[in-house]
Amino acid sequence: MNNWQPQGTVYGTLLNFQREWDLWAPRMAQDPHKGAPKAPVLYVKTANTFNPSQALRLQDGVTEVDIGASLGLVMGPSGQAQSLVLLNDWSVPHTSYYRPAIKFRCRDGFLACGAQLVPSKAVNLAQIKITVQLNGDTVQTVDLSTLVRTAAQLLDDVGEFMALRPGDVLMLGTDCLDNGLRPRARAGDTVRLEAAGFAPLVQTVLGGAA
Repeated sequence: MNNWQPQGTVYGTLLNFQREWDLWAPRMAQDPHKGAPKAPVLYVKTANTFNPSQALRLQDGVTEVDIGASLGLVMGPSGQAQSLVLLNDWSVPHTSYYRPAIKFRCRDGFLACGAQLVPSKAVNLAQIKITVQLNGDTVQTVDLSTLVRTAAQLLDDVGEFMALRPGDVLMLGTDCLDNGLRPRARAGDTVRLEAAGFAPLVQTVLGGAA
């Protein structure tokens, strides 16, 4: 049975976990930006990425993918976060956030969607930890108490320059490991994301088209 999938535009957020911010901070004063970002750094996950199935199929010579455990804020009729959803923001491994090319983040099926929406009022985000398991082994724990911008602050800051519409999704971001990288999966691997109050999100990575 397929999971939920977005009905609007999905926005990802970069550099919204303190660990990754601290790792990048020494380089933020360098070219081309010459300073830390003052507003949220966003990107779009296009509709072709929406993947409510139990599998991610790699194509076009891609042999490994970064795991991007995240929660998405799903906008309600008022334009405020009405629900939350567990997401895996897959991406092709890359090193630069200055120009996050579409080919790294917007390949077919590169947004794994959780089974269900959870009312935002039922969740204390500061207490949520997302456990990432690769083939049954825990490889990462994403602690939402370490966000640079909390969900409320992120919504306020994004609202200063654009309106979010009902059905849109704003991801809180993905965290890195201590070495600055993200956990990676290859064909044949099974990735399971778990968080208290949410149904587990499980996908198996498949090789190119059979």
